[in-house]
Amino acid sequence: MNVEPALRPLVGSMKPPSGTPAGRTTSAPADFYSRQTLNRRRTGAIVAGFVVFFLTLGLGIDTVGEGFLDANGERLPVVTLIALAGALAMSFGAYFRGAQLVMVSLHARPLNLDDPAHHQLYNIVTEVALGSGLPQPRIYVIPDQMPNALSTGRDPQHAVIAVTQGLLTLCDREETQGVIAHEMAHIGNRDTLTMTLVGVLFGGAVMLADWARRALYFGSGRRRGNPLLFLLVVVLIAVTPVLARLLAMAVSRQREYLADATAAQYTRNPLGLARALEKIGAAPSPLQAATRGTAHFFISNPCPRRLDAGNGRLADLLSTHPPLAQRIAILRSMAHAA
Repeated sequence: MNVEPALRPLVGSMKPPSGTPAGRTTSAPADFYSRQTLNRRRTGAIVAGFVVFFLTLGLGIDTVGEGFLDANGERLPVVTLIALAGALAMSFGAYFRGAQLVMVSLHARPLNLDDPAHHQLYNIVTEVALGSGLPQPRIYVIPDQMPNALSTGRDPQHAVIAVTQGLLTLCDREETQGVIAHEMAHIGNRDTLTMTLVGVLFGGAVMLADWARRALYFGSGRRRGNPLLFLLVVVLIAVTPVLARLLAMAVSRQREYLADATAAQYTRNPLGLARALEKIGAAPSPLQAATRGTAHFFISNPCPRRLDAGNGRLADLLSTHPPLAQRIAILRSMAHAA
């Protein structure tokens, strides 16, 4: 194994020391340890809100539609339990076979170590894996000239990283290292597990809404409880697909911020990733093999829309990734605060 001597930015403790990190002040707004903590809290809050929303919708439907079943004197929310079981069943196959399916859909190919660019990529992935303390992931290259990269896999032991040929052509070594560190951060932060949970909740909420819509349309008209509760459930049914998708995208955006901060921690070089994101953002064409279903895996949206580059509440709500300009600004401020 020929690991190139570029481990200098990776040396040192990868965990924050107790108290304030050396050389930093607690007031530094872009300090990546505080950025990691903030993003974890935001993600946890969004996922918790998603769980509460799912349970509220399910229990409301069960209450209004008489969906409870008596079992040994206890009443069970049948619709809620069935929807959750269905979502889990659909997610089970994607969780264990999802990485392979994503690679096939993107026409990704294993590395050819006889190619100097592929060999350098292998060395970079190896050194970042060593520096981060994570297992070596499988590595693929997507034959597309649009610069981008992604990671997937259910846990660090089954992780996969893929980069496009365009990224290898366009980015220098430090920039490629920053991109790989970002993807390794996704693996280390267990983002695949988080997004699987979100997928279960999203699928279950949409199924609940669909079943409830059909029940209300074809039902006998018998309803239990307060009419205001019935009206509330009807409104929830109407907005569930949109609201559930917004929550899922909010989780995805927070994971990107967290991966950027963790990549800066791994490499101690946030400018490398910042420059790579600038080049990715300047690329003119979308990634041909990517779809909306795989977009959230990538470091930058491979199917960009004009809305994705904007700022403001609407752009924040409807995008799977934060604006590149905002991510780059945060990374550059990290470098200045160091």
